[in-house]
Amino acid sequence: MAEAAIEIRDLVKTYAAQGDAPPKQALKGVSFDVPEGGIFGLLGPNGAGKSTLINIMAGLVMKTSGTIRIWGHDIDRDHRNAKMSIGIVPQEIVFDPFFTPFEVLENQGGMYGIARHLRRSEDLLRAVHLVDKRNAYSRSLSGGMKRRLLIAKAMVHSPPILVLDEPTAGVDVELRRQLWELVGELNADGVTVVLTTHYLEEAEQLCDRIAIIDSGRIIASGPPRDLIAASSSSQSVLLRTTQPLEIESLGSVPGIEDLICENSTVTFRTKTPGPTLSALMQVVTDRGVDVLELHARKARLEDVFLALTSEDPQ
Repeated sequence: MAEAAIEIRDLVKTYAAQGDAPPKQALKGVSFDVPEGGIFGLLGPNGAGKSTLINIMAGLVMKTSGTIRIWGHDIDRDHRNAKMSIGIVPQEIVFDPFFTPFEVLENQGGMYGIARHLRRSEDLLRAVHLVDKRNAYSRSLSGGMKRRLLIAKAMVHSPPILVLDEPTAGVDVELRRQLWELVGELNADGVTVVLTTHYLEEAEQLCDRIAIIDSGRIIASGPPRDLIAASSSSQSVLLRTTQPLEIESLGSVPGIEDLICENSTVTFRTKTPGPTLSALMQVVTDRGVDVLELHARKARLEDVFLALTSEDPQ
């Protein structure tokens, strides 16, 4: 496994009581590593603790306890170098709409103390395909252009790590494709990417590793394919035959869940596809029925995510 770009150990965040509401523990001893050079997905339902964790890394929220090291720099003992090692792309559009894209990047470079002759504003505009919008007011940019400008803004200080918090929220399919192409280009250039997303199919395709957080705890982590292989998530099965099967005849088939029979089509879910399909085909054969279609969809990351996050928290 590659060296860790981010190391998180026993991270706890407790928000103070507000009015009649008791204190809230948003993070409950979170620990995981983000390997250097890959694309890492942090997944979880709303309120799971993702934004709190990202805001702690960004220096916007103070942790209660635990440690975070970013590119080898402890965020408490070496705050400046830790901050210089990471770029954060927030969910919200955050830049002055009356500045041009070039001015947005120049101002951000100045905030990081980068000398004017060392700033890369033109190169970044070219990288995010906004050169032709260099001198347009930022408020005139489309939603996808604004997202790309946010990525450029996060990269003005050339951080080795880029964190994207729901970068494709609210954008259409084509804009999502463009953004993921851009992220892929940055990763190919050596940037370690951390992203949160609700599009689990994209996370499955893009991420080398993922961590799933729920109720402030990491409940699973690893390469998506390993989590899928190790899960007990149900697989979907569709069977279409030349003649209808009586629902009673399927009662002896082990492992069938959520069974639906409609004319000559049977659909169900199973956690034991091998034995279940063998028993099902025996029932079909015994009744002299021919199979027109049999389709079993393997479990996906979405199935694993739903199975894990629907369980009662410990």
